[in-house]
Amino acid sequence: MATPYGIKLAVHLITNHFGNLVAKVCENLLRRGPLTLQQVIRYTELTPQQVKNSLLILIQHNCVQAFSLESQGGFGDGPKANTQYLVLFSNILHRMRFPKFLEIVSRELDQECKELLEGLLQNGRLTLVQMVERAKSKRKDGCREDVVQEGLTKLLAAHFVERCPAPEPLVPEPVKVETTSKKRGAKSAKINEESETIEQRVLAAAGPMEAQRFSMLTNTEFDVNGETSTDDSPSLIIGEKRKRDSLELDRESTAEEGEVVLWRANFEEFLRRLRHMACIENVRASLDDGAVKVLKAKLDATRGLEKKVKTEKSVPLSLDNIFEEVIKSEEGRVMTLDDVRASLVQLGCSASARGTADSYSIDLKKIIESAQNDEVESIVLKRYGRDAYRIFRLLSKNGRLVETDKISDTTFVEKKDAPKILYKMWKDEYLHMEKLVLAPNRNILLWKVNKRPLWEHVLDEMFHAALNLSLRAAYEWDKEKEVINPLEAMTKEERQKQKNIRILLDSSLLKLDDAIMLFHNF
Repeated sequence: MATPYGIKLAVHLITNHFGNLVAKVCENLLRRGPLTLQQVIRYTELTPQQVKNSLLILIQHNCVQAFSLESQGGFGDGPKANTQYLVLFSNILHRMRFPKFLEIVSRELDQECKELLEGLLQNGRLTLVQMVERAKSKRKDGCREDVVQEGLTKLLAAHFVERCPAPEPLVPEPVKVETTSKKRGAKSAKINEESETIEQRVLAAAGPMEAQRFSMLTNTEFDVNGETSTDDSPSLIIGEKRKRDSLELDRESTAEEGEVVLWRANFEEFLRRLRHMACIENVRASLDDGAVKVLKAKLDATRGLEKKVKTEKSVPLSLDNIFEEVIKSEEGRVMTLDDVRASLVQLGCSASARGTADSYSIDLKKIIESAQNDEVESIVLKRYGRDAYRIFRLLSKNGRLVETDKISDTTFVEKKDAPKILYKMWKDEYLHMEKLVLAPNRNILLWKVNKRPLWEHVLDEMFHAALNLSLRAAYEWDKEKEVINPLEAMTKEERQKQKNIRILLDSSLLKLDDAIMLFHNF
């Protein structure tokens, strides 16, 4: 969700990385939605060449997706399609998370894979040949092509890298179909289809098939040495065999055109890993080590099986399979089957019959919601004090309108202080208030927590805080660059102080981004 301060933060990130012209184009797309090239030129008042170059930069770095929107023509005309440009707000925010992505790859794979991913994050999109050239330029002794290809294969196997989407997919306009009241199932399905945002429809149309998305070679692609893959390539799946003849006819023209495959970092997989880490940390804070071990083992065992980042429940597994995964780690070998079963109960799992054995799935959505509640309660405690924290916690769990006096009695807050606290939180949009008129001169105030609008408000506040931190970090960096000769102009203590300030700002921003992901991405 692009909130007001979220847009300002995104524009600031683009300005820092690509300059004011690109940021101006990006800001118009963020505020106005998808636009044609002519509309962007008109709104930004830049030259056509400046706009084209800016859009190319944003597309190269996965911040904008071009698409053709099919629309019905006039009387007697066929369908028409015009190219529009859609800004990807979340992808812009991911630029703050590049260090986290690199840390994940560094932890799970080798240095070669980390360097390849770093190149993709810096350049947005690269071909395999460009990766090889980059690797050779960074090393004095050179780098073999097979080493780079092996590293890319590892990244693809872990789903950290994917093929780039289609450059300009055709997206048809949604068709509204009237349904009778008897066809409830079809009607509800149609409503769900129409509820998809334009961004979801564009990304779905642009994305490659799952079988090709993480495949190194296809029968139409050249490898590093310029050789085409054979018909018996393992990347050719059964469902695609029907297309082999037509692809063979296009092979020669494809070779002449020099078509190559572009690769990019798969943000979706990194978000999935970070979401799992957030779930584990939340469980660690509220339950025992056994529950943490079981949750971690179950998520590791089903990695790659989840289709979406925001999966409500983990993939079901039998008790035996979960236990087998738990005892793979040294710390998990101390657990018995009964320990694992007890931990699953702690995690709120209920056994469901699947085939011949019971299977268990963990409600990840519930864990994330618990983490969100804890985050907001922590903000209330720091900003308004312990009495406000107790009041907010009561209203948050209650979910209904509660009278002022009843709030005071339940939370043991002084009757004279409770209205002040409630009014202050209401003024800051943390509470919802309704006035009940009982008599001409007697009113009762009722209070509740509306989580959906409150979560949006808290997210916007987090974007505001992240923007302030980023601006302060940029100011400190500019101040240091203004010194002509830092070694002579600054003492050792001053240099260390400057370094500590930058470290504190960077670490604070990374920690704040964890909270932003909790509300925006998870």
